[in-house]
Amino acid sequence: MILPTKHRPDRSLLVIGADILAELAKPMTVSGLWDHLRLWRTASKSSAVDYRRFVLALDLLHMIGAIDFARGVIRRASP
Repeated sequence: MILPTKHRPDRSLLVIGADILAELAKPMTVSGLWDHLRLWRTASKSSAVDYRRFVLALDLLHMIGAIDFARGVIRRASP
């Protein structure tokens, strides 16, 4: 599900994408971003995210132009 529902909003791709953008203060590799996201969600008591949803959220962010991927590093897109 791309949009949040009232039952499990923290599992939607938009919420996961927002968490990813919050972690991208500096450019990171995919594996580094995955590790940071899992630790951050555990610390914030959010539900765990599986790798499949993580990749789908990355795809969504890339399609809307929010992130760029170059030379093995993900970074926020320039406005």
